[in-house]
Amino acid sequence: MTEDNSIFIGNKPFMNYVTGVVMQFTTKNADEVIVKARGKFISRAVDVSEVAMKRFLEGQIKVKDIVIDSEEFQNSEGKQVRVSTIEITLVRV
Repeated sequence: MTEDNSIFIGNKPFMNYVTGVVMQFTTKNADEVIVKARGKFISRAVDVSEVAMKRFLEGQIKVKDIVIDSEEFQNSEGKQVRVSTIEITLVRV
């Protein structure tokens, strides 16, 4: 699988991400799509996955795997910070 099938969740409008997931499965004919998020966007990633599965591609895709982790990096003040991450893998049924 290529990295092209990943959707990174951020500040854009919610439906942009849902549309991105749906487009990967329909027009690009992807077999699996990974929805990734960090920190405060984790709940949005879960919502995007659920809306894509239950409203737009009902019965066509399912959750294959969910990976949770944390990353450590330096913030703008030079302090080490840990942030939680999630990767939700969606696959065709």
